[in-house]
Amino acid sequence: MLNNIPKVLERALFVSPRLIVLLFVAFTGLMVTQALNLKMDAAFTKNIPLQHPYMQTYLKHEQQFGGANSIMVAVRDNSGDIYNPEFFEVLKNVHDELFFIPGVNRSQVKSLFSPSTRFTEVVADGFAGGPVIPANFAGQQSDLDVVRENVEKAGLVGRLVSNDYASALVRAQLMEFDPSTGEPLDTLAFASQLEQQIRAKFQSEAVSIHIIGFAKMSGDVADGAKDVIGFFAIAIAITALMVFVFIRSFALTLLPLLTSLMAVIWQLGMLTVLGFGLDPMSILVPFLVFAIGVSHGVQMINGISRRVGVGFTPNVAARRAFLALLVPGGVALLSDTVGFLTLLTIEIGIIRELAISASVGVGFIILTNLVLLPVVLSMMNIKPREDLEPSPLWAQLAKLTGPKSSVLVIAVFSGLFLLSYQGSKNMKIGDLTPGAPALHQDSVYNLDTKYISENYEITTDVISVIVEATPEACTYHDVVTTMAEFEWLVSNTTGVQSSASLASVAKQVNAGFNEGNPKWQTLPRTTASLVQAIGRVPTTSGLLDSKCEVMPIYFFLEDHKAPTIERVIEAIKVQAERLNRDDLQFKLASGPVGVMAATNEAVSAAQVPMMWYVYSVVSLLCLLSFRSIRATIVVVLPLYIVSTMAQALMGQLEIGLAVATLPVIALGVGIGVDYGIYILSTMLQKLRAGESVPDAYHHALVERGSAVIFTGITLAVGVSTWAFSALKFQVDMGLLLTFMFSLNMLGAIIMIPALCHFFWPKNR
Repeated sequence: MLNNIPKVLERALFVSPRLIVLLFVAFTGLMVTQALNLKMDAAFTKNIPLQHPYMQTYLKHEQQFGGANSIMVAVRDNSGDIYNPEFFEVLKNVHDELFFIPGVNRSQVKSLFSPSTRFTEVVADGFAGGPVIPANFAGQQSDLDVVRENVEKAGLVGRLVSNDYASALVRAQLMEFDPSTGEPLDTLAFASQLEQQIRAKFQSEAVSIHIIGFAKMSGDVADGAKDVIGFFAIAIAITALMVFVFIRSFALTLLPLLTSLMAVIWQLGMLTVLGFGLDPMSILVPFLVFAIGVSHGVQMINGISRRVGVGFTPNVAARRAFLALLVPGGVALLSDTVGFLTLLTIEIGIIRELAISASVGVGFIILTNLVLLPVVLSMMNIKPREDLEPSPLWAQLAKLTGPKSSVLVIAVFSGLFLLSYQGSKNMKIGDLTPGAPALHQDSVYNLDTKYISENYEITTDVISVIVEATPEACTYHDVVTTMAEFEWLVSNTTGVQSSASLASVAKQVNAGFNEGNPKWQTLPRTTASLVQAIGRVPTTSGLLDSKCEVMPIYFFLEDHKAPTIERVIEAIKVQAERLNRDDLQFKLASGPVGVMAATNEAVSAAQVPMMWYVYSVVSLLCLLSFRSIRATIVVVLPLYIVSTMAQALMGQLEIGLAVATLPVIALGVGIGVDYGIYILSTMLQKLRAGESVPDAYHHALVERGSAVIFTGITLAVGVSTWAFSALKFQVDMGLLLTFMFSLNMLGAIIMIPALCHFFWPKNR
C-alpha cells in the first residue's frame, strides 16, 4: 500500500498543475501577512529549565529574595575618584532613571542613594547608624567626607563602591511583567531603554557607564543577530552562484531558491500562528531551512534534467523524478523533522522553540521542494543539457568498493573514531569563557563584565543556597552555628571569592555590642543575645524572611566557567548532605550561577538521551524506507562517527556544550542523513536487481553524486561565512556545522561504498 502512495499523489498533482501552483501562492500570501507580525522574543524564563529541582527552589523564593534576572550599572569617574559633586549628581540621576524604567522591581533597586543602604557603628552609648548618604546631602566637600566615612563603616567597598574608589554600582532586579501594561516584560525593549536612557544619556568624557545583566546581554545578542540578515543575503548569493554553476540555467537556478524561500516564509508565518516569537538564539534556523530546501531542490532539478537529457518530455521527466525522489527525499526530510522534534524532550524553553521552528520549516520543504517544484518544472520548456556525460571521477570513486580500498577506508574511519571518542571526553558542559559566551570577548558587554568583575567582589556570578528551617529557627544557636559552618566550609572552595549570610552578619553585630572587639565576632550561645544580634538585620537585607525560617547563604564566585560551577556545586552538595536534618535543609539554588548550574545539569542530562532519540528516529525511518537492517546500519554508522568527531572538535576548541550549542549536533545528524539516503536508495535498487556493488555505486554517483557533493559543499560554504559574525555562538555554530556538513558528505561518498563491500558480500 505504501508503494502506491507516490503514484496516487503523482496522478493527483500533475492533472491540474496550475491549480496546485495557485494554491501554493495563495497560502504563501497568507503566511507573508503572518510573518510580518513576527517579533523578536527573549524572555528570561525561556533560557532556564523550570522543572529542575534548583529552579523549583528558585521560583519558590524568588519574590522574597529576588531572582537571577538582575541588572548592574557601574558608573565610573574617569578621573579615578568618585568623591566629587559632579559624580554624585550623575550617580543619583542614574539611580533615579533606572528606578523608573518599567519592569524594574523598585523595592530592590540598590545603590549609595537607596534609603536601605545604611551603616552601623559602635559608639559609647551602643550603636549608631543611618543612611550612607544623609538626607541633607548637598554635594559639598564636607558632605562628601561624611559619605566617604559612611561607606567605610558600612563595608560597601567591593560591593557598591569599587575597590579602587573609581566607580559605584546601581543594582536592580527585574520583574517578569511590565506593570504598566500587564504584558510579559519585553526584554529587548528594556535593553534598548538601558542604552538610550542610561548609557547615551549619562556617559561623557568625565563619566563612563558599564551595564551587565541578562536583559542587557539579550539586547546585545539581538543587535548582533540583525547582522544575520546580511549573512542570509550573502548565503543566498553564494548559493545562487553555485547552483547556477551546477545547473547552468538562470530559470532553473531561480526555482529552488524561490521554493526554499517560500518554505522560510511559511515557517516564519506559522511561528506567529502558533504564538511564538523569534528568539535571537534561534534566529539562525531560517537559514538552515533555506539551505536544506536548496539541497533537496537541486536533487529534484538534477533528476528532471537527466531524464530530459535522455529524451523524456519535461512533464514525463518531472513525474518520473517525483516518483523516484519522493520516498528518499521525504524520508530524509522526515528524519530531519522528527530528529529536531526530539529536542522537545529537553525542558528548556528556547531549545523547545528551536525544535518547533526547525521541524516546522523542514516539514514545509517536503511540500515546497518535493511537491511544488516538480509540478512547476513539468510546465516549463526544459532544454536537454549537453554536459551530462558521467564524470571520470565516478569511475575512480567506484574503486572504493574494492577489497583493499574498503579495508583501508574502514581502518581510517575506525582510527578517527577511536581518537575522536577519546577526544570527546574533553568536551565540557557549560560556558568556558568569562562574560557572555554568546558574544565575543572584545564586545562592549563583555568588556563591561570584565571591568565590574575585576573591580568588585560582588558581581552577577553569585549562587545562593536557600536554608529552609522551622519558624524562628534563626534564634536557635545550633541552627545558626550550622549555617556558619556550612558557609565557612564552602567559602574555602577554590573559585569562591566571598560569601554573606545571616550568620556572618550576626557575628559582626555581636562584636559591635562588645565594643567592636574582634574576639567577640562569634555567635552568642544564649537565645536572648542571639536575638539581640539578629534583630539588627532587617528583612530588606535579603538575609532572612519575616518568619526567620528561610535564610539564603550567598557565595560570590570568581567567574561562571563550567569547571568553577561544577567544583562549587559539588562542595555545596557534599556539605548539604552532611549537615541536612529534618528541621534544617540546605537547598540549591538561586542567583545567576544557580540558574547556570541548573542549565548545565539539564544539558548534561539531556545530551545522551537526545542523541539516542535522534539516532533511534533516523534508524527507524531508514528501516521503514529501505526495509533492510543492513542498509540502515550503513547510513547511520558514518553519522555516528562524524558526530563523535564533532564532539572531539568541541573539546579541542574549548566550545562548551550549552543551550546554544546543544542542538547543533542533532541538526548536523538530521541534515547529514540526507546524503546517505540519496546515495544508498539508488544503490539498493541496483543491488536488489542483482548488480555488483561497484556497478551499483557507480550508477548512484552518476545519478546523484554531483548533487550530493554540490549540496554538501554549498551548505558548508554557506555556514562558513558565519565566522565573521558579531555573535560568538554563531561563529561556533558555523564552525561545527561546516565541519559536520563536509564530513557527513564525505562519509556518504567514501564510507558508504566501503561498508557495502562487507554488508553485501554476494554482490561484490
